[in-house]
Amino acid sequence: MTSEVRNKIIVTLIFLILISIPFGMKKYEEFTSDHFDANMEMAIDRYGFFLEDVTESAGVNFIHRRVTVDDKLSHILPQISSVGASVSVVDFNNDGLPDFYLTNSEFGELNALYKNMGDGTFVDVAAEMGIADLNIPGQGASMGSVWGDFNNSGYEDLFLYRWGRPELFRNESGEGFTRVTEEAGFPDYVNANTALWLDYNGNGYLDLFIGGYYHEDVNLFELASTQMMPDSYEYATNGGLNYLFENQGDGTFVDVSERVGLQETRRWTLAAAAADINDSGFPDIILANDYGVDEIFINRNGESFFNTGQEAGLGFVPKSGMSVSIGDVMNQNSFAIYITNISEAGVLMQGNNLWVPARQISEEIPRFRNLAGNMGVEIGEWGYAGRFIDLNNSGNLDLYVANGYVSAEPDTDYWYDYARVVGGNRAVIIDANNWPAMNNRTFSGYQTNKIWLNDGAGRFREVARSVGGDLNLDSRSVAYADFFGTGSLDLIVANQHQPAKIYRNHPKPKHNWIGFQLQGTKSNRSAIGATVILHRGDSITRAFVSGGDAFSSQSQRAVHFGLGDRTDVDKVEIRWPSGTVQFVDGLELNQYHKITEASE
Repeated sequence: MTSEVRNKIIVTLIFLILISIPFGMKKYEEFTSDHFDANMEMAIDRYGFFLEDVTESAGVNFIHRRVTVDDKLSHILPQISSVGASVSVVDFNNDGLPDFYLTNSEFGELNALYKNMGDGTFVDVAAEMGIADLNIPGQGASMGSVWGDFNNSGYEDLFLYRWGRPELFRNESGEGFTRVTEEAGFPDYVNANTALWLDYNGNGYLDLFIGGYYHEDVNLFELASTQMMPDSYEYATNGGLNYLFENQGDGTFVDVSERVGLQETRRWTLAAAAADINDSGFPDIILANDYGVDEIFINRNGESFFNTGQEAGLGFVPKSGMSVSIGDVMNQNSFAIYITNISEAGVLMQGNNLWVPARQISEEIPRFRNLAGNMGVEIGEWGYAGRFIDLNNSGNLDLYVANGYVSAEPDTDYWYDYARVVGGNRAVIIDANNWPAMNNRTFSGYQTNKIWLNDGAGRFREVARSVGGDLNLDSRSVAYADFFGTGSLDLIVANQHQPAKIYRNHPKPKHNWIGFQLQGTKSNRSAIGATVILHRGDSITRAFVSGGDAFSSQSQRAVHFGLGDRTDVDKVEIRWPSGTVQFVDGLELNQYHKITEASE
């Protein structure tokens, strides 16, 4: 064969390949579209819901960037700067549509406030509202945010926690935000990874809890010493302080942490949640602590807290607590607690904990037992966030767990070097210089998130891949809201050093639901801390209005109950933070009911 003939044959083959590409692409697009529709229909029929990734069509293009710390920590930067991707839900302008706020972390990178346009799309308005450019050298790097109406103005205010100076922004009637940090009286520097609003003393004003991780004397951007890592993998006692700031009702806050008993330990707190778990009428605080035991602080009539972790059953085995979610998972009119930890096959199998109410020790102290293994929700992976949510409106709380630590070079592994350090004595583990360089190695990365579906009979089934939820990014925080006004709970997932994702939920149409948007009068206007008890036939179940929970996140303010095939509810009982108890009946299904606290 001559070279001329060979060249003609090659040119002809290239031509045939090129002209076939458009047709091949079209067939692939049609196939994937049909395949998607078939998967959705099958998932809805079999599991009761399907999650559709609508990030692009919704106009959400946010990418989180981790913060760069002192050069002395550059060899383990992905570990040190492994948090900061946070999401919190708010209706900041009171138009009835849930919006959401995403934090960035790297200096110069912007946070985002996505305004819900009501047509399935969102627009970032953070810059015009004055809450975008908040990652500033000398001031701090954003780690997360929570919303609460601290001055009872009728508009939700923003608290931003950082590695650095915490910030409070007052909402000016949904038209912008004014920074009021100095007046509030917060500390100059906290290495915070969690915060939440609560009215701990029931006086009608929201107080603020801030959880410290690294010691507050550690400036991660200008290190005085590399001896700033935990002093133990299991019983670390050199973490940051936890704070409780009491709202004085005049725009100022007073630090009452030590007085009320919340600074007796220096754990490495990663997550916090607050709810009335013993029916005392006052919110208790549950902490997920890294490098140690988890803690429950029982609220004594708004005057003090005492640590009852071990008595309640939680504080015996040290793990790597990373997230706290509270919900009536058994529909028994009592709250269970789900705390995520680390599980890596062949290396470390801590297991997640599902603490279900057991016999009461006393009127004041509840008792819990861990049923995660029995119920099938124990073995996750690197569980940064775990959240109760009824995804299919069945009336049973499911669990969404966010996994993935550091996804770097594929087919590499940092676990062996990590295990050598954390297994060492105090002098070894506490000094960052002793930690081997990561060198772009993967550390429990490329993991998929889990969705455990509650069958209502005490067992869960993992279904993420079947329902469109098998995301394999390094997920951190997860929040839910009815973003599209369909009566189902949609999801926002914030991913570390990666794009955020928004999922539209498609539940089974025949499943009913009911929701409650509460407004306090004697209680704080946000109604944070209110317990809502739904009576439906022979079943009684409860939920509460949260001021921040899971890991570094906050979901919609409105309380949502799935009802499955039920066609009515008997009544709803609302226990307001002020102590008022209110009953409402004659409620229509498949809508949100706005209920204002009774004045008498």
